[in-house]
Amino acid sequence: MRRVLLSVALLALVPAWPAARDLRIYFVDVEGGQATLIVTPDGESLLVDAGWPGFDDRDAKRIQAAARHAGIQRIDYLLMTHYHLDHVGGIEPLLNYVPVACFVDHGENTETGESARKLSESYRRALSKGRRLTVKPGDRIPLRGVEVLVVAARGDLIPRSLPGAGARNPHCEGIARKDDDPTENARSIGFLLRYGKFRFLDLADLTWNKELELVCPENRIGTVDVYLVNHHGMNLSNAPALVQAIRPRVAIMNNGAKKGGSPEVLRLLRSLPGLEDLWQLHLSLNASREENAPENRIANLDTPCQGYWIELRAEPNGSFTVTNQRTGESKRYPPR
Repeated sequence: MRRVLLSVALLALVPAWPAARDLRIYFVDVEGGQATLIVTPDGESLLVDAGWPGFDDRDAKRIQAAARHAGIQRIDYLLMTHYHLDHVGGIEPLLNYVPVACFVDHGENTETGESARKLSESYRRALSKGRRLTVKPGDRIPLRGVEVLVVAARGDLIPRSLPGAGARNPHCEGIARKDDDPTENARSIGFLLRYGKFRFLDLADLTWNKELELVCPENRIGTVDVYLVNHHGMNLSNAPALVQAIRPRVAIMNNGAKKGGSPEVLRLLRSLPGLEDLWQLHLSLNASREENAPENRIANLDTPCQGYWIELRAEPNGSFTVTNQRTGESKRYPPR
């Protein structure tokens, strides 16, 4: 009996570690901008951009709803990918709904003019309510339990291939460069998130020439499981040499009804060998029904829409599940 009581007493001293949780990613509908909420297994959060201002704080309210669904009370890191209205414009309204601990950016705005000045002033006001972290390619955003590696920022790219990458890219042959992009799009912060064997790529609005520099003549990124389609699915981005080289299993497009979702990009994605599914935040009115993803893979079919999100849950073995909030339908993708 004494041995039993001693064993029970010793067990009481062992800490009760919480069960491991999935990595969760919410692709919030901000109607052609970006607001991607990432919640780590440790419960830390990273919000990538904050959508548009205005519309009665529509985007801030939608982000707050996703955060509440995820069970978080604040944003630990808000990654502001670049200074455009559909990405940074919603930051000040958001702070009225969800506090932010740390703002992550690439430095000061590289654009000039009245609209750029107003965006910069708005962002500086937001910065007074948290701390600031400015990143460059090769830096990591310090989230526990996952690795978030910056691969592009302020027009610079990682100088060498990531571990396991670096193979010559045959898809570069015959792909021409376009005119250099002088805007903040080409200065976007892009990152690769790794959780065990799971890999997710978000390059924000990075444009054609910078995409080519990342994967030509060698693919510095390697392959990924999930690709957030660049620039809302616009044909200013999504160079075939990039999209074919990273070989995503699933592509998710944060387009609006009339923004992004270019027919050329939709056709490219759906023709990719190895792509199991394309999911979209909106039915693209820029393309035919046949060029869009199937309706059960689209979160919002109508205009005006209800603001449904797409949710992804990933496990460290590389498996993941994607759910359409509108229908409640889920699909699980086993490890590759």
